[in-house]
Amino acid sequence: MTQPKSINLTRYLVEQEREHGAITPHLRLLVEVVARACKRISLAVNKGALGDVLGAAGSDNVQGEAQKKLDVIANDVLLEANEWGGHLAAMASEEMDTVHPVDSHYPRGEYLLLFDPLDGSSNIDVDVTIGTIFSVLRIPADAGEPEERHFLQPGRDQVAAGYCVYGPQTQLVLTVGRGVAVFTLDREQGSFVLTDGDLRIPPSTGEFSINMSNMRHWAQPVRRYIDECLQGKEGPRGRDFNMRWVGSMVADVHRILMRGGVFLYPWDKREPGKPGKLRLLYEANPMSLLVEQAGGAAVAGAQRILDIEPTALHQRCSVMLGSREEVERLQQYHAQSA
Repeated sequence: MTQPKSINLTRYLVEQEREHGAITPHLRLLVEVVARACKRISLAVNKGALGDVLGAAGSDNVQGEAQKKLDVIANDVLLEANEWGGHLAAMASEEMDTVHPVDSHYPRGEYLLLFDPLDGSSNIDVDVTIGTIFSVLRIPADAGEPEERHFLQPGRDQVAAGYCVYGPQTQLVLTVGRGVAVFTLDREQGSFVLTDGDLRIPPSTGEFSINMSNMRHWAQPVRRYIDECLQGKEGPRGRDFNMRWVGSMVADVHRILMRGGVFLYPWDKREPGKPGKLRLLYEANPMSLLVEQAGGAAVAGAQRILDIEPTALHQRCSVMLGSREEVERLQQYHAQSA
């Protein structure tokens, strides 16, 4: 049989369902709806000042952070797109206080959707790459009405995860548990087209991504690791490293998935009671699943991120992910200092 010149997202998902049994029809529908919502968000992002979407929204989210107009727009787009299709029981967003159950007028599905509607908000007004991150869980069969506790599942229980990055190209990066696929938005056709069906992170790297201005606040294992990298060929690692830092997780992790590297957003002593800054359910878990499915590793110090048992909807954690050899070194340094 002649292979098609291009495979769009729908065909890819149908094949995952029909040939591999990796997903259900409702999960396929859910991913397609999220992708369509991301196309709408991409259009709003691309209009920028022409669409009156830049600047502050004049409100704060549940974490007390000032929201941008695009934060609110993206959140509303995802809620409206996913509410009525019958594939979801409830949604949760980094921008909302609590869960958003599907209205009783609509059929209730078996899945829970979590999302960071627009990661990298601080970069919106300066035209730097931003993105949407999402995670899918199953609601327990005996759950009854959806509640916050039903979302508190470890990352290893995710049935799908992905993100859409809005840069020079709009790309959707997705896993349904069988590796990682990359789709690029063809604006002329209006569809996401498969451009890499088996993304793999190189196990070794000479590149790290971290906010160096916080070095004085880090714990000893992270300081040790970065110090060794900075010593280059003359140091214990015996080779030079480069540093890259965009300041939006989705952009930094996208680069690492594409060419290798390690991304660190560690605990620091400015807020010693918080295990980290990034949100476990909306950012760390979906990105960690993608990285692991691409052959990398993801830890919060000495612990695998996907094994963390959540205790709160907006729980935070330390994040270190990327090329396996570097992440395992970081994990070892944390274990030695425990």
